[in-house]
Amino acid sequence: MDRFRSWDGTRLAYRVTGKGPPLVCVPGGPGQAVRYLGELGGLSATRTLILLDNRGTGDSAVPADPATYRVDRIADDVEALRAHLGLPTMDLFGHSASGGVCFLYADAHPQRLRRLVIVDPSLRVLGLPSDLDVAGVLAERSHEPWLDEAAAALTADAADAADLERLRRLSAPLLYGQWNDAAKAQAAAEPAEFAKPATDGFYAGYEPDPALPDRLAALAVPTLFVVGEHDIWPTRHAVRALAERISSARLTVQPGSGHFPWVDDPRTFAATVEAFLSGAAAAS
Repeated sequence: MDRFRSWDGTRLAYRVTGKGPPLVCVPGGPGQAVRYLGELGGLSATRTLILLDNRGTGDSAVPADPATYRVDRIADDVEALRAHLGLPTMDLFGHSASGGVCFLYADAHPQRLRRLVIVDPSLRVLGLPSDLDVAGVLAERSHEPWLDEAAAALTADAADAADLERLRRLSAPLLYGQWNDAAKAQAAAEPAEFAKPATDGFYAGYEPDPALPDRLAALAVPTLFVVGEHDIWPTRHAVRALAERISSARLTVQPGSGHFPWVDDPRTFAATVEAFLSGAAAAS
């Protein structure tokens, strides 16, 4: 792990792996250590992945001020990392909650971005719904033997922390295109990867700027959205609606995949992202 001091002096850690042009990667969760991204389905074969542990997660230090866990301050950490790396411009990758970090970073520092890859993003920072036609997406999986139990667990109220963990395990198959060994291994590792203060602080006190979606609509930075066909937060319908508003955006719906498309189909995911970063991707 390498380390640097961010804008407020907090020491943040990042891991560098792979070969090729750099891709700065910000994890989601929120509050999840970056190791869940792995090597993004083999993307490290063509890109040098710079994998940031957000403040208070993984190997990064806990900040002195808990208010700095907030999503917009994480965007400030991304800019501090770019400056530390000495990159005049960069390719930036975000997943899930860190999609919000990328939206805020792109709004504040568009001149620092070469290309932007956003995978299954939360749309909360934009004040937009992520759950368009969840019922329809779930209905497409009615053949799955685990569906009824998983869907019931997703909306159940937990009695305590132990019950919450039980419900999380039951609903986990909904996040993947295939409930196979790779999916089960990642889901089993997740509880140890989260830092509760970072999770709780990510949206604390944050109010979406209603003008932000309109500003992003004019974003000139080439942007790729990747969303799993079976994801429910966000659904492909929600991400498509957003992508259609942004003139510079392309959308890829990865077939047979859920919230972690690099786990469900690593080869397709890595090829899609690499093609875009190298200038060859097409919309789908």
